[in-house]
Amino acid sequence: MITINEELCKGCEICTDFCPKKVLASSNTINKKGYYLPAATHKDKCTGCRLCELMCPELAILISKE
Repeated sequence: MITINEELCKGCEICTDFCPKKVLASSNTINKKGYYLPAATHKDKCTGCRLCELMCPELAILISKE
């Protein structure tokens, strides 16, 4: 399960760039600070590698087992 903390995300897209399976993608959703949030568009492809979680400079992503 991929959880993105909308309050912490700054829309840097590092998570979308580093995801080996391209699970995350840019979206049109904007948080309160005006940043575009990533969206888990292909959750079924997620292997749980946690690379997006580890690379996020704002610690805005949490990967957990469902």
